This record gives sequence, C-alpha cells and structure tokens, in this order.
Amino acid sequence: MTLLDTIEIDLGSPGNLLTIYIDVYDNSLSRKWLTALNQLIKNNYHLEKNYCFLGFPDAPRNGNYMIEQINSSIAEINASNLGYVIDNVFTLNNTINSDYTLNRDKFNQLHKYFEDLQGVSGHISSYYNKADATTRWHIRQLNLLCHEFESWALSWNKKHTAPQWIRPSQLMCWLSAPRFILDEEDYELFGIETINRPLGGVFVGVNKAVGKHHWEVFQDEGRDSRINELTTTTLKSQTEAAGDFDIEWANDPGTFYWQIENLKAFREWLIANNFDPADKSLTIGHPQVGQVDLQRSFGTKEYSIIWNQLNTHLNVYAIRTDNANTTYEYNWNDLDYKEQQIKWLG
Repeated sequence: MTLLDTIEIDLGSPGNLLTIYIDVYDNSLSRKWLTALNQLIKNNYHLEKNYCFLGFPDAPRNGNYMIEQINSSIAEINASNLGYVIDNVFTLNNTINSDYTLNRDKFNQLHKYFEDLQGVSGHISSYYNKADATTRWHIRQLNLLCHEFESWALSWNKKHTAPQWIRPSQLMCWLSAPRFILDEEDYELFGIETINRPLGGVFVGVNKAVGKHHWEVFQDEGRDSRINELTTTTLKSQTEAAGDFDIEWANDPGTFYWQIENLKAFREWLIANNFDPADKSLTIGHPQVGQVDLQRSFGTKEYSIIWNQLNTHLNVYAIRTDNANTTYEYNWNDLDYKEQQIKWLG
C-alpha cells in the first residue's frame, strides 16, 4: 500500500520515552486528515490529555477518580445560573454491578444531561449559550467523562472475566480543532465490517456532530430498542472530521463467534429501524487512515508485551510528521489544567 507519511509519537516523559511509528495510508480521507493534523501541530493546538488514554483499567484516571469528577461537574452546573438541576449522584456502587458490568441506564441518563445542556451541532442549547466559560467546560466534561468511564468500566470487566479482551485505546483530540466535511468518496472507508479494529490501527476522528451514532445507540440501548424511544435524544451520521485520530490498542474481535453474532444482531436492528446495513453513507464504523508499525515500535506484535510497555508510558510528550512537530510539556494532573483548557475553549 502507498504511504503518505510516517508519524512519530513519543510517549512517556523525558528519560522514559517510547516512540511509536504510524504508517499513514494514501486514500481520500487520509489526505484531508493529514493536512488537518499538520495544521494542529504547526499551530500548537491544545492536546486534550484528560481524554487521551481510555480503557486502561489500572491507569491513574480510574473509576474512583472519574466518579469524583462527574459529581464535581454536576455540582458546578447545579450551582450555576442556568436553571438546570441534575438530581443525581454517581458512585461506584450504583454504576458498576456486582458482576463488574456497567449500569448502562445510569450513563445513558448522564449523556442525556449533556445533550440537554449543550444541544447538537447546528442547534446549540439555550443553556449552553447562557453558560459562562467555566460552566461550559463542566458541561463538556459530562460527555467526556461519560465515555471515558464507559471505556474504563468495559476494560475493568474484561480484566476480571477475559483479560485478553481488555479494550485500551488512545484518543488524540485537540481543543477547538477546525473541522472539514466528509466527501462522498470518503464513505467507502466506512461499513459495518470496520467496527472491528486491528491492534495498532489508526482511525480518523470523525464523530464531530454532537450525538451518538448507530453502533453506540445499539450497544447502549439494546437490540430491542427503537429510535423513536431512545433515552439519548439524538442519532447522528458522521458528517464532519478533524485532524484528531484514535489508535486501537485492543485485540481485533472480528473472527470470534460472539462478535459475529453481535454484528448480525446489529444488522437486524438497523433493518428494524428502517436503515440499510449496506448503506455506507450512514458512516457506521471506523475509517482507517494508518497503522502502527508494531514491530518497529515495540519489538513485537504480542499484545500483552505491547500493553505492558504502554502502561508505563501513558502520556503524549511529542509528535512529528514530515511537515510539522511539537512537544507537549503540560499534563492532565497539572494544578491549573482546567484553567489551561478553559482558556483554549474561549
């Protein structure tokens, strides 16, 4: 396959750096995405380090930490002048069941609070328009913490029940990243089969319209759900993208019977909700724009060794492409990190 570039990312901190190497594929979406990524790097956009390494069960940003942050943001929203009150308290006991599974209803409700408060792309909520910068930051945290906790909870469950299926990933998201619109030719990179992601796969961050996409709704609401009866209020195709990207650090489940059955049920759910499973304009799945060279980066393709190396390097220190490079000295546990982000969000 023709390559556009090789991206280098330094993980960890000075004196303890691990460099990973990403081969960028040459396709229509990759070209738009790489151009956008270079602009983010050149212009020193703020890399969102508090929403970066998801699904690492023993990371410092664990379940207890995230529950504290969720309740803190709820308290700040309730104390604001928005007139929107969230009468809900989150604990590990009411979010994680005794069999280590997630209380899905609890987090569907949390996501609905976020949707009420922010609105959707093109239809921003009056609450959000009224909110000051600090309150907007807390509204945004409801969404990020909801997804981060769900990812952690899934991996926490797998750690205790099926350790090879822990679901770690790396989300490279920049605050206020400029967006671009997907073209019809980009849709060819989507499809139900792309829900299965290979270890080290690199995927463009495309879900920029506020709301959940079809696969998320199916997973969160269940196979018997209907779109006119959703707890979450919006269901969006993925029409916008940015220079953001994800790296999949989990094993690919695509050939296993339980995933085959799950995707079969998803196709049936789509049909029951009047969607065509073969319609790529639904933008279901994850368009792959590159692949980590596992052997060059880790000296192995064995997932357990790769995870052990990643677990001691959960920080993005620097990134380099052929056209841009920068270093990120800050971290999510800086005492003034919230203020840094609020300044970037404007």
